[in-house]
Amino acid sequence: MLYELLQELRNWFERETITGTFTVIDGVLSADGIDLNEHLQENQWFRLVGSVFNDGVHQYGAAVLADEAPFDGAVVAMAVPSAVIALAADIEAWQDKYGAVDGPALSPYTSESFGGYSYTKSAGGASGTASGVTWQSAFASRLNKWRKI
Repeated sequence: MLYELLQELRNWFERETITGTFTVIDGVLSADGIDLNEHLQENQWFRLVGSVFNDGVHQYGAAVLADEAPFDGAVVAMAVPSAVIALAADIEAWQDKYGAVDGPALSPYTSESFGGYSYTKSAGGASGTASGVTWQSAFASRLNKWRKI
């Protein structure tokens, strides 16, 4: 979820970009002629770019990556605030509860009534149509603080 959140925010909290030739052997990332330990701290978030199998956001030393032959790419050291990590966890919990295809947030129905009970939910779409509630709209106020234009 963290990758999707940072992508939505257009904010990778970048600190340093290390370009070069990288290899993944036995799940461990290494770089030709570069000691990654000098650039990344244990459990620091980083973004891997240019990999066939491992592009994305990982934690240094904690991630087990898919083995990969040498590739030219970049490791982007990140400084993701703990509040953003917590936001990603909250979104993931919301997704687990409401985000399923058959979940209440994505239901195509805006109202129902049966047995003397009825309800109406707000239309999630900007045009007033019932398009369902997404995590982006449910967490919009918390996302805006970190969003880059």
